[in-house]
Amino acid sequence: MVDGIIPVYKPAGVTSHDCVIQVRQLFGTKKVGHTGTLDPDVEGVLPVCTGKATKIAEYITDLPKRYEAEVTLGFSTTTEDASGSIVEETEVNEEITEEKLEEAVVRFQGNQIQTPPMYSAVKVKGKRLYEYAREGIDVERPSRNIQVFDITMISGTLNQQSNTVRFNIEMTCSKGTYVRTLAVDIGRSLGYPSHMSYLKRTQSGPFRLDQCYTLEQLRDLKQSDKLAETSYSIEDVLCDFPHIPVSSELAEQIKNGKVLMRWNEITSSPFVFTYKGKALAVYQYHPNKVGLVKPKTMLSTP
Repeated sequence: MVDGIIPVYKPAGVTSHDCVIQVRQLFGTKKVGHTGTLDPDVEGVLPVCTGKATKIAEYITDLPKRYEAEVTLGFSTTTEDASGSIVEETEVNEEITEEKLEEAVVRFQGNQIQTPPMYSAVKVKGKRLYEYAREGIDVERPSRNIQVFDITMISGTLNQQSNTVRFNIEMTCSKGTYVRTLAVDIGRSLGYPSHMSYLKRTQSGPFRLDQCYTLEQLRDLKQSDKLAETSYSIEDVLCDFPHIPVSSELAEQIKNGKVLMRWNEITSSPFVFTYKGKALAVYQYHPNKVGLVKPKTMLSTP
């Protein structure tokens, strides 16, 4: 069994869960999980964890994501993307310049509060918002703080037709950001109903498009017995965490999940204890006891 992270390229028309099922079959293991759902119509980077690496899926999910999206001005939809029914239409009968679009787009850089769309997987009272939406029930949606680290219009992508305007943006944002909601907000700032007509995730945490494998490539590599070469280690993904090497004696205590005294080398939390280059556990400052550290995620057993 492989304990690692495989950067999969999810094609449009396939669910994230479908990708997990196929990776599970290819690697012959039940312990498989992805690191942040992509909608069926969206393509791009989907890191998939296998074996013990499923324990660090949350850390990858929490990292920033990078996207390229197409925004269409002229009409909005029920789902805020191209799959929904038209809600509102307004012809774009003025000339829109790249400069005007860029000015509108860059205003959305920074910290902001976003309300997720009704057609989303956010839970309210134990039920997904899209379930309420399909039943025609409108419920109060919980707003959330998000951060757009950078955002820009892609030069040369402006396409103005008789009644609509299309253009592409690229952005890096925090976990939980809905790009389609951002597309709607950008259109609103320009005075038009709008929606997100295309989306590609180009980076998820440390994984970029050029590192990804398609499902077809993974199947071919399995045939040539090279599937393990596609996997990145737990240590690769946790490289930005402070790593604290320990002795064999202390390693056994860490494997048993012991609460330990904090020493001088431990200067930030969370961090990774390692033995001979292998991650043993992610530890954190003890929330209730000053001067102690406790396990957050166990990666090795006694």
